[in-house]
Amino acid sequence: MTELSNNTKEELGISSEQRVTQLRDLIDTLRIADEIANKGYLISSSELADLMDINASAVTSRGDHWSWRNWVVSRVRREGNQILWQLEKVD
Repeated sequence: MTELSNNTKEELGISSEQRVTQLRDLIDTLRIADEIANKGYLISSSELADLMDINASAVTSRGDHWSWRNWVVSRVRREGNQILWQLEKVD
């Protein structure tokens, strides 16, 4: 392992306040994903990428059915040039 991976966040200069802010942002993201799943909303690849904080091409390269955190992500259909995805909560 590299020296950097062994350092704690405090050693990297991230304050407690910044860590709490990051956790709040994470909780917001998880709540949004939960609402999408619970209401059966379909979202585009770019919207899913924004939710996951990754590049849109990384979403489509994962295939038609995969897991992300507490959800199974499934490719549902294509509308025009957009792929639509569905989130299903895994308990």
